[in-house]
Amino acid sequence: MFVKQLNTAIAAASLGEIDSLSKTLWRGYAAGAIADADAQQLAELIQARRQPARSEHKPIGIPAGRASIFPPRRIQRSPDRARSIERRRTLAASGPMPPQLACRFTTGELAVLRIVADQVRDNGQCVLPVDAIAARAGVCRRLAQNAIREAARQGLLTIQERRRAGRRNDYNVVRIVSREWLTWIARGGGCKKVRPTDTDLTFRWKSGTPTRPNTAPTPTSGAPPTPNRAHDRVCSTRDCNPGKSVNSAL
Repeated sequence: MFVKQLNTAIAAASLGEIDSLSKTLWRGYAAGAIADADAQQLAELIQARRQPARSEHKPIGIPAGRASIFPPRRIQRSPDRARSIERRRTLAASGPMPPQLACRFTTGELAVLRIVADQVRDNGQCVLPVDAIAARAGVCRRLAQNAIREAARQGLLTIQERRRAGRRNDYNVVRIVSREWLTWIARGGGCKKVRPTDTDLTFRWKSGTPTRPNTAPTPTSGAPPTPNRAHDRVCSTRDCNPGKSVNSAL
């Protein structure tokens, strides 16, 4: 009698009623009121009824012809594919992470991680939407998602989901936890301090000798001429020893 009542109720049940009938079925089975064969048959009926019941059930507020209350996602396309590729390669070559970590990712993934690293450097975390990260990196939305997930699987960063019931979920919070990567970001991408190469003029300046010992700058108009010390020494020697030539004085 109990099995026949469940059969009749399952045939006309809605989606919410099917879940309740499923609980009633297994409670009766645990109490011994339903045999194994009858429980198996009723379970199959419930499973067969779930799909039509789900298609008939439609939440309140969904417009006709739509499967969700949220607007459909627009397909993301680059207005200039050549510039997107150039930006992607430039970001990947800018050193977003240490070489021993960067070798694990592709060019597009490195471009995405560069955008994340810049946000972490400026704000301590990255709360940009995936579409914005993908657009800045010059890649598609799916590649940006996969790059962040792969970095999370390797333990380089964490992803905090912010779900909201009945509303569109808030943007995920991405934080870098790799100490090696954080040190690289703090150093400015691993760039060392640029120092010019020492030249001959630099060595002379360090040793205290003049840059051009035997030449003097061209005097400007109206200014007195700069004395030539080497010439003065030659002249004074010649005056003191009139019988000697200039060459012998030198």
